[in-house]
Amino acid sequence: MEHQHLANVFSKIGGIDALHDIVDRFYDKVIADDTVNSFFEGANMDIQRGKMKAFLMMALGGPVKFTGKDMRKAHVHLVSNGLGDIHFDAIARHLDAALNDHGIDEQVRKEVARVVETVRADVLNK
Repeated sequence: MEHQHLANVFSKIGGIDALHDIVDRFYDKVIADDTVNSFFEGANMDIQRGKMKAFLMMALGGPVKFTGKDMRKAHVHLVSNGLGDIHFDAIARHLDAALNDHGIDEQVRKEVARVVETVRADVLNK
């Protein structure tokens, strides 16, 4: 049942093409935000965007299985550099804003936010 629900979330945001646009808008916001942009200094943003697209596609029930590092391993160096709840919250707000910019209604944005929230403890190594 959970997979079926997530697949519905993926389709509600408009599928693959919409996800590409949303993630691109999201990273434009992240890079413009001095609260979090330092965590991306030196990162290859094309690769970063690709990882986020693959992760969200999988997390929201799309047709891709994410094969990247687990969330703890992928973010441990960022946590040691000060990544915390305030930064996670900023990232979540930017994703919500990108979804909103793309025309995604509030109920679907809340569903996406619930999915994102499930990785907070791993991302922040709690």
